[in-house]
Amino acid sequence: MQLLHTSDWHLGRTLHGVDLTAHQAAFCEHLIQVVAQERIDAVLIAGDVYDRAIPPVESVELLSGTLRRLAELTTVILTPGNHDSAVRLGFGADLLADRVRILADQHRIDRPVLLTGAEGERLAVYGLPYLDPDVARHTLAADGEVLARSHAAVLAAAMERVRADLAGREGVRSVVLAHAFVVGGEASESERDIRVGGVDHAPAGTFDGIDYVALGHLHGPQRIAEHIRYSGSPLAYSFSEARHTKSLTLVDLDASGPARIHLLPTPVPRRMTDLTGTLDGVLATEGHDDDWLRVTITDPARPEDLYRRVKARFPHALVIQYQPPVTALTRRSAEVGPGRDPLDVVADFLTHVGGTPPTEAEAAVLRAAYEQVVAADRSA
Repeated sequence: MQLLHTSDWHLGRTLHGVDLTAHQAAFCEHLIQVVAQERIDAVLIAGDVYDRAIPPVESVELLSGTLRRLAELTTVILTPGNHDSAVRLGFGADLLADRVRILADQHRIDRPVLLTGAEGERLAVYGLPYLDPDVARHTLAADGEVLARSHAAVLAAAMERVRADLAGREGVRSVVLAHAFVVGGEASESERDIRVGGVDHAPAGTFDGIDYVALGHLHGPQRIAEHIRYSGSPLAYSFSEARHTKSLTLVDLDASGPARIHLLPTPVPRRMTDLTGTLDGVLATEGHDDDWLRVTITDPARPEDLYRRVKARFPHALVIQYQPPVTALTRRSAEVGPGRDPLDVVADFLTHVGGTPPTEAEAAVLRAAYEQVVAADRSA
């Protein structure tokens, strides 16, 4: 059985102010062509199809058209991520055609989509939408006992339900779609923080006994174990992803034996490149006129008209920053950017102004406040 695993489309997202709708549409067109050429039995989309809970109209239209065309070719199985609204994305799930299945209900985690291959092989596909511990610890609690407030606890409870159902399906292969941060994964700068209680991950052993685990959330394609993979995002959404080879994950699963994996590269709209050096040196660089650039100028003194001169030479420069060389006479403060933990930034600030880092009690208060803001943003 041929499965195509993808995730983290983030329809509606921009890249440093650049509208990516046309590039996302090009990916969707590529996906449809691959499904037709490879005769895919099911497309597995492991969350974050949208970039926010209420997406722009253009993104809704793009997803709607893509799902309609895919459904003419194959079965599509989709589960929400932490950027999607499970309620909004799952609206009408019971009314949709059998070939578009949206698994968004935490109460139905143990109800799989059942597929039969051309040679009679049988497959059960379970969907684990993003499980916010503050909600799922109540939803998935057994016998009225509230689960621990952690990603590990709620994922383990969800998988207990999955394995209980699977135990009654003799001879059936299994796939789980899950939107989560699994230990061993490498994050980039463009994923939204999902920490609860200071922890954002769950162990890979949570998924023991499953033939293939199709993960979403991390934007770099990567293998956690032979049968556990992140497909990664189809486009780069930060300069930390410049070296990623974006791809679709083709999963070949027979009636027995391990899954066979092949990566199919996706279209690259523009290369992402870092250029660092003096202004004259950067302006003289060849071969990057069509790239999206992050330019770092290192002249001892800030050059005049820096931004205009770089943009005139490189019209697709997205980030232009000035960082003079560090000398014995200059003291660089810690950089604040998407790659730094916000709580570390706050701790550095408190140390700077107060002379001492926050105590354990103060750090706990800061963490609780930060997680409350992040949770409110997710539910917006």
